[in-house]
Amino acid sequence: MSESARTARFDDGRPLDALGLRTATAARGTLRPAGRVLLSPTPRCRQTADALGLSPHADDEPALAPCAMGRWQGRTLDEVAAAEPDAVGRWLTDPDAAPHGGEPLRSLLDRVAGWLDALVLRDDGDGPARLVAVVEPEVVRAAVLHALGAPASAFRRLDVAPLTATGFSGRAGRWNVRCGTPLGGPADQGHPADHGHHAQGR
Repeated sequence: MSESARTARFDDGRPLDALGLRTATAARGTLRPAGRVLLSPTPRCRQTADALGLSPHADDEPALAPCAMGRWQGRTLDEVAAAEPDAVGRWLTDPDAAPHGGEPLRSLLDRVAGWLDALVLRDDGDGPARLVAVVEPEVVRAAVLHALGAPASAFRRLDVAPLTATGFSGRAGRWNVRCGTPLGGPADQGHPADHGHHAQGR
């Protein structure tokens, strides 16, 4: 977890704080090896992958970037709501609105959905190959919404805890989802049919 997450600030690119780094390091080795490792292109996700021992073969994936928050970056929701109440109202209720000058929620949902549906995973001879993606919380939310066919209005009703794994198995149009397994718990080793885990990186 980063200081931004602890203080409920819109993402400002801060790295993991000391506690977040220790927690991630303690979970090293809890994820099964994967044929591919992808990252949200943020310092936190790179640090988390390093701490988990995933970094030697980890690549940044632009489609898994967090939502760009424009001029609200680094500010708390309370600060923005006090300064721009009408803009915050639009942002909370309209997925196509981007009053902050950044990326609308709809764009995030569409690019994560496109990435998920385009996944091509090889059979490694022992079942489908696995992919691990260390991503920001909003990317996990977007992927879960798409996999379940949920509406954009459900996005802010999903809670993604720090350093948890969300497993996706199946294929485009027919995904199964296992949500929020804490890394270090007994279920971390995954299901043989899992096509990937999204390990939240904050």
